[in-house]
This record gives sequence, C-alpha cells and structure tokens, in this order.
Amino acid sequence: MEKHVKIIAILYLVLSFLGLILAFFLYYVLNLVGHITDDPQAGMVLSIVTQVLTVILVASAIPGIIGGLALLRFKEWGRILIIIISIINLLNFPLGTALGIYSIWALVHRETLPLFNKDQIESAETNQP
Repeated sequence: MEKHVKIIAILYLVLSFLGLILAFFLYYVLNLVGHITDDPQAGMVLSIVTQVLTVILVASAIPGIIGGLALLRFKEWGRILIIIISIINLLNFPLGTALGIYSIWALVHRETLPLFNKDQIESAETNQP
C-alpha cells in the first residue's frame, strides 16, 4: 500500500502544479485580451473575472500541494487532508472522480493505516524515559 500512497501523493502534486500553471496562464492571457479590447467596460469585467478565476484556481491547488507533500512524508494529517480533497474531487468528472475513488480506496484501506501510525509510534518511543 505504500506504493499506492506515493502514487496518490505524486498525482495530487502534479495536478495541483498544473492547476497553478493554468491559473497564471489564464491570468496573463485574459489580462492581455482585456487590454486589447477597445471597450473599457469589457476590459474591466474581464479583469474582474480573471482575478476571481485566478484566486479560485490557486486556492484549490494549494491544499493539493500541501497534502501531497505531507502524504509523501506519511503524515496522518496529510492523509486526512487528501481524503477531504478526494471527496470534493468526486464531483470533477471524469478525472477527479477517478482520482477521488482511487485515493479514498487506498487511504482508508486497512493496510494503509499502519504506514501513518509509524510517526505516532516513533514520537511515543522518544518521549518514554
């Protein structure tokens, strides 16, 4: 199951970084289109839409990056974060749905839980006298 967890982490990192690249690409392209138009109202509306879209895309990518990095380090809170993101991703048909189902299956599997409990066991061992 360790392999599945690493695959999920890498998939979330890649998709989140692609989301960031898309956000900045759309930001620059739509701003460029807004400057090219001769209509000041259209430019203003496009600028507002661009900013809102960029904020939404960046805000949705950041948890995936944080969760993916935590998952690579087998942190329990990273597992929980990715499960939450996976539940939300079930609505993103078809890629998000497939990734969400795979992630939820792998991260709640009985054999996966001991991978994340190692951190708690190690900290308990170092606190003992």
